[in-house]
Amino acid sequence: MIKIFHNPRCQKSRTALTYIESKHKEVEVIEYLKNPPSAAELKEVLQLLKLKPIDIVRKKESVYIETYKDKHFTDAQWIKILVENPVLIERPILINKDKAIIARDEASLKGFV
Repeated sequence: MIKIFHNPRCQKSRTALTYIESKHKEVEVIEYLKNPPSAAELKEVLQLLKLKPIDIVRKKESVYIETYKDKHFTDAQWIKILVENPVLIERPILINKDKAIIARDEASLKGFV
């Protein structure tokens, strides 16, 4: 089963979900703005992505620009910030068993799904 951290208002997220469904794969949709991941869940996702918390921060979001831009935080602090402000989490994140990607384009989906 493929998990997708999904924002239904995001075109890239909708495209990724449609692609997964077109391949007749089982999918668990996690609307992370309504149900944000816990710190532990986010740590697991980051391990699968092989990224640091700052690497999945949406730096064009107003909350980032107004509150966090040009400030330095530890990984633990960023995880807390992301849990408290899930809008800052890059999307869509897809998880398939022991691997994960940020599916920003269809090319990344083809090798993953």
